[in-house]
Amino acid sequence: MADIATHGSSLGTPEQLRDPDYTPPLANAIPLGIQHVLAMFASNVTPAIIVAGAAGFGFGSNSADFPSMIYMIQMSMLFAGIATLFQSIGLGPVGARLPIVQGTSFAFLPIMIPAVAGQGVAGMAGLMTGVFIGGIFHFCLGTFIGRLRFALPPLVTGLIVLMIGLSLIRVGIQYAAGGVPKMGTEGFGTLAMWTPALVVVVVTLAVKFFTRGLVSVSAVLIGLVAGYVVALLMGQVSFGNVGNAAVFAPPLPFRWGLEFNVAIIVGMIFMAVISAIETVGDVSGICKGGAGREATDREIAGATYADGLGTAVAGIFGGLPNTSFSQNVGLISMTGVMSRHVVTIGGIFLILCGLIPKVGAVVSTVPINVLGGGVIVMFGMVAAAGVNMLSEVVWNRRNMVIFAVSLSVGLGLQLEPSALQHLPGWLQILLTSGLLPAAGLSIALNLLLPEDLD
Repeated sequence: MADIATHGSSLGTPEQLRDPDYTPPLANAIPLGIQHVLAMFASNVTPAIIVAGAAGFGFGSNSADFPSMIYMIQMSMLFAGIATLFQSIGLGPVGARLPIVQGTSFAFLPIMIPAVAGQGVAGMAGLMTGVFIGGIFHFCLGTFIGRLRFALPPLVTGLIVLMIGLSLIRVGIQYAAGGVPKMGTEGFGTLAMWTPALVVVVVTLAVKFFTRGLVSVSAVLIGLVAGYVVALLMGQVSFGNVGNAAVFAPPLPFRWGLEFNVAIIVGMIFMAVISAIETVGDVSGICKGGAGREATDREIAGATYADGLGTAVAGIFGGLPNTSFSQNVGLISMTGVMSRHVVTIGGIFLILCGLIPKVGAVVSTVPINVLGGGVIVMFGMVAAAGVNMLSEVVWNRRNMVIFAVSLSVGLGLQLEPSALQHLPGWLQILLTSGLLPAAGLSIALNLLLPEDLD
């Protein structure tokens, strides 16, 4: 697949391949669409599993509410598919009408994890209400997104992405060692726990660097399968939930009710701005890599509207925030196929998976330590992406001061949350995430400090 663009005779002419409205022959379009889904599948369902684990009804919890995690996995697939169709097909001003694949965003996890920690399904009402309101705000950003870009240069965006990665890396290590259910017990961190996780890491790296095309793009998914097989042979996989899952189930609006949680709503609104800026970068990257041109204002606004609408609708039915998936930008550059209809096929495939609870139940059989191996790689890549963005920064004394102060405060509050124990609970959740204080400080200092500081 890596060299698929060179085989224009079977797919279309070079001009057709650069046209978002062109549809390749179905024999090629269907596997290309499924390839887009494979590239994002593991990353898309992981946030739901992490949030359920943090709340206390995830893997190994033996909670009666465990089916709620299967439902959240189901909604992750369903609304990633629906949001993808918003982007690729469009709905009035909504949608870039470009090959943009939507999915559940890791960026929101540092806000969501502390907000639901230990609350069980009782924490879901406040979370989903926050997702819904944040999505509406995100939608509104589409009208003036271009005017926000001046406040978010690479110094700020790079630091924010780095902080997202750093705040999540601990979760990966905890999962690989056995997860929250085993913490504090003799079973935590044993060789039996670490072995499948390390297999995932080693296989992922081997596939990524020693293969090409579709196989290389799906490295994390292949690594998870390898770790899963090892865990299965070690007796760590249970299929009990698969038999109990329904063959078909519709999404339920406000399944957990409505609850207005200030911390979650403020956090979601702030992260909507960050997510919107990330989407602007993805749209620009797709147009540059796939069509050799700059993105238009209408495409950028439409993509932002679709982000927000997809998130708001997901929140109503128990899904997590949606955003454009950056790994698919590289996939389009690699294949050279710019067709939005290829991505539409991938979106339809995701919707079908999301309507079949047995798919979510199968995903939930993946042991937490196997998933840990995958997220160690994924979250490390998030941090590395932040470092890559920071490489564009001119490191004069002004920028070093902004970075140093913002990183110290953000990472420090994350590592020592008890330092803010006298603040109201909602404010503690926002500040001890580390992400919001680091982002807020970097934005403010960048706008306030003079450029000629030597």
